Amino acid sequence: MKQQFNKLPDIVARLAHFGCEQTYRELFDLLFLPAKKFAFCILHSNEEAEEVAEDVMITLWKQRKTLVEINNVHVYALVIAKNLSLNVLKKNSRNKTTSLDDTDISFFFDSSSPEQIIIDNELKMRLENAIQSLPPKCQLVFKLAKENNLSYKEIAEILSISVKTVDAHLVAATQKLAKIFKSEFQIK
Repeated sequence: MKQQFNKLPDIVARLAHFGCEQTYRELFDLLFLPAKKFAFCILHSNEEAEEVAEDVMITLWKQRKTLVEINNVHVYALVIAKNLSLNVLKKNSRNKTTSLDDTDISFFFDSSSPEQIIIDNELKMRLENAIQSLPPKCQLVFKLAKENNLSYKEIAEILSISVKTVDAHLVAATQKLAKIFKSEFQIK
C-alpha cells in the first residue's frame, strides 16, 4: 500500500501544473477510499463517510495549485477527513465541541486484500471483537498503523498527538490483543 503513495508527489505536481481531469482521477483513486474508511471509523455511517470523503476530494481539487507545497498529501487528506468528520459529529450532536476521545471508533475490515480473504469469518469476528474492546483512540491509532501503514509521525500529525503517545497506544493495543488471543487460543 505504501508503494501506491510513492506516485503521489508526481500526481500532485501534474495536477498543480496541468489541472486536468485525468490526473485528478488518479488522485481520487488513490485517496478517496482511505479517506472514506477513516471517516467511517469516526462516523459509523457509510453515507456520511462517503460525503466526507467526497468533500475531502473537492477540497483537494480546489487547492490543486497549492498542493505541491504540502509535504505529505496523503496525511493532509486524512487530517481533512478527521476535521470534517468531527464537524459532522458536532452538527449531529449539537454539542459545542467534539473530540476523538468522545467518539466510538469502529474497525473496518477490507475484505479485498489477499490476507483478509484467507482469514476465515470466525477469526475475523474474534479479531474485530478484540479490537472493539480497545479504547477508542487506541483503536484509531491501531487502525491507522495496521490498515493504512502510516508511520508513527504521520499518525501523530493526523490525530494531533505526540509520536510517543502513538507509540504508547500501539504498545497498549498490541499487549491487550496478545492477551486476548492468548486466552482465546490458550497459547502457553
